[in-house]
Amino acid sequence: MAAAMTERILLTGASGQVGGELVGTLAPLGEVVAPGRGVVDLADSEGDFRSLREMIQTIRPRWIVNPAAYTAVDKAESEPEVAYAINRDAVRAIGEEAQKIGASVLHFSTDYVFDGLGSEPYLETDTPGPMSVYGKSKLAGEVALAESGAAHIVFRTSWVYGGRSKNFLLTILKLARERETVRVVGDQYGAPTWSRDLAAVTAAVMQRCEADAGKGSLSDTVARAGGIYHASGAGVTTWHGFAAEAVRQQREREPGVKLAEIEAITTAEYPTPARRPENSRLNCNKLADRFGWKMMAWQDSLHKVLAEI
Repeated sequence: MAAAMTERILLTGASGQVGGELVGTLAPLGEVVAPGRGVVDLADSEGDFRSLREMIQTIRPRWIVNPAAYTAVDKAESEPEVAYAINRDAVRAIGEEAQKIGASVLHFSTDYVFDGLGSEPYLETDTPGPMSVYGKSKLAGEVALAESGAAHIVFRTSWVYGGRSKNFLLTILKLARERETVRVVGDQYGAPTWSRDLAAVTAAVMQRCEADAGKGSLSDTVARAGGIYHASGAGVTTWHGFAAEAVRQQREREPGVKLAEIEAITTAEYPTPARRPENSRLNCNKLADRFGWKMMAWQDSLHKVLAEI
């Protein structure tokens, strides 16, 4: 089966934050095929995911990299069917088709699979307990991929941002130019993760698996090294801390521009349809131990992103 494989990489979600970074980052590893939503429908209303399955069988990729997800956390509470279709059912279809052709899958998940009630950074072996439809659907996707039998690696990450698409950083910078004060939740803890750093570790891990496989079976190598890895920015802050540091750095870049003050509030003062974890910290030691990769400190990545936008 592996002999029929190509050196292609099937990439979903290329228009998103992580997917957009992966298009270029993965190019040295093989031909990146990144179909748009009009070609592959991950929210397949028919439930058979025919376009996705046919795409995989047609191009027969060596890797399937899946950063695509339903990420509208609050909206998921009112449309769980769509969240589960994209975050669970499409992932199951990817795994099933990958298993048939011997492809390896690299999939992205989230800190929201945890309830956030713990006091320490979460390990991969800690018991999940998602509190939102989004978190539950992402955990269900992890389970579906494992049950498919496909060789796979899952990166759980947190607070993804960058200089493109819609994200917390760009929203804060926009509001800071428009308002006198911006109120931001200061009692949820985690680490911002730069989408480009996430793309870089993805390419590095794929290259390492290729090197370890040599002339042998890549899927067997991935199966041995695979499973769940935490991959989030190094360090810890709150949403308020992230926003305040972003505005502080931006003031240094634009000393003549008046930017808002960032005021800390509690989660209770900013109610949302979906509950957020109070503790979103992820322990990334397994990633460092197995693949020798340490994620960037969030302050450093923030500095780099602000320099580009």
